[in-house]
Amino acid sequence: MLQETAMPKVAVVILNWNGLKYLQTYLPSVVASTYPNLEILVGDNGSTDGSVDFVRTNFPSVKTVLNDQNYGFTGGYNRVLAQVQADYFILLNSDVEVVPNWIEPVISLMESDELIAAAAPKILSWQQKNKFEHAGAAGGFIDTFGYPFCRGRIFFEIEEDRGQYDQTIEVLWASGAALFIKQKYWELSGGFDERFFAHMEEIDLCWRLKNMGLK
Repeated sequence: MLQETAMPKVAVVILNWNGLKYLQTYLPSVVASTYPNLEILVGDNGSTDGSVDFVRTNFPSVKTVLNDQNYGFTGGYNRVLAQVQADYFILLNSDVEVVPNWIEPVISLMESDELIAAAAPKILSWQQKNKFEHAGAAGGFIDTFGYPFCRGRIFFEIEEDRGQYDQTIEVLWASGAALFIKQKYWELSGGFDERFFAHMEEIDLCWRLKNMGLK
């Protein structure tokens, strides 16, 4: 494990669009993260539901970055992350609950190998915590026919988490629901392709990183 004084700066960035109910439910768990060199930001895509005021009132330590309209998942993140300075970005969906020490093991792994550009943790269902979440599960691949799939989820069949995917392995794509990426490789790759307004954008990004010789 990294020594605290050597820990790189990490920015958790949550993109929000009228997601007040999600921020009310899940942001407290993010704020409780134990990683010491951490900045938490909510990037907003022109919300009208009071979610920005909620964050500013209830979580003054969380920085808000405002877009002037809804640019979608890809355009929204591209514009917000252009204003963030950190060694690592964590792109986190607003409807994700995290455990306190969720950041440290992933950053430690990524620091151990210069070629690891992106990574993701196991993602479990919030409603059924013994099962994997549909969005990413335990790491993504693409089959011979170009169809993306995940360990722990094939089509609509969701596996129970019994520790069968606890080992760290190289995957083809990491879920955008909780995507860790080194800032320098985010910039080198050009970020998200905005032709993907939302969905499949992380697979495209990871494919490009893979073709750059990265993991």
